[in-house]
Amino acid sequence: MNHPWGHARPYNDFASYLRRYFGGRVQKLSINAGFTCPNRDGSKGSGGCTFCNNETFKPAYCEPASGVREQLETGKAFFSSRYPEARYLAYFQAYTNTYADLAYLKDLYGQALEVEGVVGLVVGTRPDCLPDALLDYFADLQKAYYVTVELGVESTNDATLKRVNRGHDYASTCDAVARLRARNLPVGAHLILGLPGEDRDQMLAHATAINRLDISYLKVHQLQYVKGSQLGRQFMARPQDFEVLKLDDYVDLVCDFLALLRPDIVLERFASQAPHDLLLAPRWGLKNFELVRLVEQRLAERKLWQGKHYTAS
Repeated sequence: MNHPWGHARPYNDFASYLRRYFGGRVQKLSINAGFTCPNRDGSKGSGGCTFCNNETFKPAYCEPASGVREQLETGKAFFSSRYPEARYLAYFQAYTNTYADLAYLKDLYGQALEVEGVVGLVVGTRPDCLPDALLDYFADLQKAYYVTVELGVESTNDATLKRVNRGHDYASTCDAVARLRARNLPVGAHLILGLPGEDRDQMLAHATAINRLDISYLKVHQLQYVKGSQLGRQFMARPQDFEVLKLDDYVDLVCDFLALLRPDIVLERFASQAPHDLLLAPRWGLKNFELVRLVEQRLAERKLWQGKHYTAS
């Protein structure tokens, strides 16, 4: 089958997109630059998002004490034996990576771009932490480097965002995307399926809402109850009050979500796996690539692909 993304895979995957765009292997290297979050320090709120423990997704080499350059060099050393010709994107991942003085941010981003082999930035942040001066700086950087901003959307439902103590509404996401795209900056979005209070129909409705945003990339993964998070503590105290996604149900959910998703959106991921010692539930016992394989098999069985049921609105 000829899909609009130019290969037979049933969704528009990120690795293939990067190979097409850069003409070779490009690897994201995560950085923990020691940021905090306005939802933790009292600016927007305190305690952070109920689901959040940043220790669940950063690689072992990401320690802010190491510095930006050292983290990138360590990451490069990790991948260079397998991919000696690879180039790299510096991924500012942990917490809110635009939440600081502009001069300080420019220095950190500049350190990353000075590392040999780094061809661009991916900056993870909240939609309510993007001052115009910073966006103008990103637009200027984009003339020489690849620069994209990854927004923590998490849900398109305001009631859910309030329930998980996100500290912003969905309108903030829409505004941030519009301001980024006005400067021709590509935008990524991050979404969690299975947040408290959302049923299957509401989760699928996220796809319809996301389709209306002028985004380039999307990350989707299952809600994970993890130690060190407020939600994790609540789950341990009263697990009967929370719904844990079953593996088979999640695979079908992802298939239906993809079928609704706009086909030009590049899908970076649809699964996540917190470290075993931090993960409370769901404990599926699968690596990410194994879950990806299950989704691809289910898509084939159900004769589905990304965008099959998409209708422009």
